[in-house]
Amino acid sequence: MNRNPKLSSDINQNKSIIKNYLPIKKSFDLIGRELIIGQSIDAYLLFIDGFAKDDIMLWILDILQSLPENKISNDIIETLIKKRIGYIEVERFTDFKQMSTMVLSGALALIVDGVDEGILIDAREYPVRSPQEPELEKVSRGSRDGLVETIIFNTALIRRRLRDPNLIFEITSVGKRSKTDVVIAYLDDLVDKQLLKEVQDKINKIDVGALVMAEKTLEELLIKKHWYNPLPQVKFTERPDVVAAHLLEGHIAIIVDTSPSIMLLPVTMFHFTQHAEDYYQNIMVGTYYRWIRFLGMLSAFLLPPLWLLLVENKELLPNFLQFIGPKDEFTIPLTIQLLLLEFGLDILRISSIHTPSALNTSLGIIGGLILSDLAVKVGIFVPETVLYMAIAGIGTFATPSLEFALAIRIFRLFLLIMTGLIGIWGFVGALIIIFIIICSCRSFKYGKAYTWPLIPLKLKPLSHILFRMPIPKINHDSNKKNS
Repeated sequence: MNRNPKLSSDINQNKSIIKNYLPIKKSFDLIGRELIIGQSIDAYLLFIDGFAKDDIMLWILDILQSLPENKISNDIIETLIKKRIGYIEVERFTDFKQMSTMVLSGALALIVDGVDEGILIDAREYPVRSPQEPELEKVSRGSRDGLVETIIFNTALIRRRLRDPNLIFEITSVGKRSKTDVVIAYLDDLVDKQLLKEVQDKINKIDVGALVMAEKTLEELLIKKHWYNPLPQVKFTERPDVVAAHLLEGHIAIIVDTSPSIMLLPVTMFHFTQHAEDYYQNIMVGTYYRWIRFLGMLSAFLLPPLWLLLVENKELLPNFLQFIGPKDEFTIPLTIQLLLLEFGLDILRISSIHTPSALNTSLGIIGGLILSDLAVKVGIFVPETVLYMAIAGIGTFATPSLEFALAIRIFRLFLLIMTGLIGIWGFVGALIIIFIIICSCRSFKYGKAYTWPLIPLKLKPLSHILFRMPIPKINHDSNKKNS
């Protein structure tokens, strides 16, 4: 049997082949509608119920069924496309494979008896929610629209901010079964062409049944991951203004249908430390926010292991810091206490995800206040372990990227275990291992180093990371770079 047969002029034969490609009667939402054009010509309309717009469907049926026979020329397809079906996105098709893919994507297919061509009408309408501010990337001032699960809406939200003819949206499909729409977005005059070709080649070579988890599945298919490296190698965002800002810096955005998150690449570790809030505030305030954020992230990474190291090696403490450490006797080793608190924080976080919004406040009160207070009174924890782990937890939540925050948590856990087991040499050794992992991390061959611009040191780009620069200066530097 021909795997990709062409349409014939016999409509009954065409309908028979269609039934081999699509489960017309088995699946209730797949509808094949028989009708007559011009009072004598048999036709067949194929569509998915739920994707087709009802008003457009009624209008098309009315046009076709009321078409006078004397208005039909020899080339009925040409007549229908140019004179009768006054819809914007209409094209011809000749093979069943193309028709099957388009119909399952939401388009309408029309075949007519006596003609070996058909018509595809892109009158689809996906169920969507309206754009709203993303929960993970809120700002106190700025736009409140966020990306949604429909790819065409997302490209429109980006295009609204970048009305540049150099903005390119390349579309392809990934997945033998899902045939998920994937868009590669970039500014043609700013993007690194070698990196773009690498991304395009990798996407074209993907051999998978479906993108089950949308952009996350695609990320794991694009980037080689090592089990020991928790660092994110792409950045995800649900804000169209963030996507536009990264495109203007020469980045590539990958948009996957059915997902409100867009993948940005290539990235360095410092891309995960910045937030849109910095640029919606005064220059001094934005810089202050950045430094506070850096301090919070550093606390999230180092504070509990460093406190454990100093408490167990009091000789390392200067006289004015000798007050650090528990004053009362304790039965459970400090390392075990800190690990229990780590696991407790993670259980609380996971529980909050699965808890209805109306009960989240109650969960926070029970977990954060009652349980910790009772645990101290019972003697399971000393107050300082709760204090420093709480500060580390707050620092974790201050990290703009959820993926980077989780990586910091894994590194902190590793550092804590090594410090508790081996002491000062475990602390130093763990830091060296973490440093090697960070320095060896790279998402794409043609992307910058993960530690850029700190390693290798580039003072001017590093100053832009440490300080929130005025927009005119950023634009001036960008224009000089591109000229």
